[in-house]
Amino acid sequence: MSDLFASIYDQVKKEHPSIVLPEGDDDRVVQAASRLGEENVLTPILIGDEQEIETRATNLGVSLDNVTIFNPKTYEKMDELVAAFVARRKGKETERTAKEKLTDVNYFGTMLVYMDFADGLVSGAAHSTGDTVRPALQIIKTKPGIQKTSGVFIMVKEDQKFVFADCAINISPNADELAEIAISTAETAKSFDIDPKVAMLSFSTKGSAASMETQKVSEATKTAQETRPDLVIDGEFQFDAAFVPAVAQKKAPESPLRGEANIFIFPSLESGNLGYKIAQRLGGYDAIGPILQGLNKPVNDLSRGCSIDDVYKLSLITAKQAITEREAVANKGS
Repeated sequence: MSDLFASIYDQVKKEHPSIVLPEGDDDRVVQAASRLGEENVLTPILIGDEQEIETRATNLGVSLDNVTIFNPKTYEKMDELVAAFVARRKGKETERTAKEKLTDVNYFGTMLVYMDFADGLVSGAAHSTGDTVRPALQIIKTKPGIQKTSGVFIMVKEDQKFVFADCAINISPNADELAEIAISTAETAKSFDIDPKVAMLSFSTKGSAASMETQKVSEATKTAQETRPDLVIDGEFQFDAAFVPAVAQKKAPESPLRGEANIFIFPSLESGNLGYKIAQRLGGYDAIGPILQGLNKPVNDLSRGCSIDDVYKLSLITAKQAITEREAVANKGS
């Protein structure tokens, strides 16, 4: 286990939050829940028919000790969830449509988080990103001041840790949205004990090329710097100028990053998605995520090609986010 996950593991085990895993009909999810339960690091909540999940676990040869199972069809607090869902949607749902939607495991699981019956949610092993994100945006919603949620990957290899964004949600963010993503990502990095040094990426370094695309990144950089002068954010940068000190010395000698960036903000979803997969497949980095940021409570999305270990690790990440959110709320109230 990397230093990052060793630290997260210890914090999560101490606080022991509960994490909803709605896809109780997926072998990988059941096996990850079993591992989390056996280690007693957090409380996994699987969604689905109890007997079917227990049969699946038996066939897989895993235990469901310390794993909670909720079935939307028999959940004793369903009326409470329905009423809260109708109220949250403010006229967009009736009691009848709410009952229908809450038979969907992602809507049901998201309501558990919204109602504080669970601390976070991890889905996406068998569902699209939209299936995971849509209920979160409708129910949990974004934090005050945040216009859009975004998705980051923590890239881990031995003792190296980097954060890539946005790799999951926003196809072509404008300058203001890109600035918001940069600031949100820096805060996410802090919550995982990463001192953020943020590079705004482009195919140009400090005006070496001129186009609408490079201008957008340059404007985003300026906005982010003015909004959060306490953060180290600079751009626009080609990747090598942000990451290689010798190249940085030639191309951007005045930059505070000095080729030591650890947070990389991509100018589009296309480049971000390609970038993290290249680092993962060619560079041998573990890609943990996408971690969704900007929501009031943690909901995270798996890749449908995920492994058991991916489910396990993202559950730990989500639990750590829940602890950070809880601490932030407590600090505001004190």
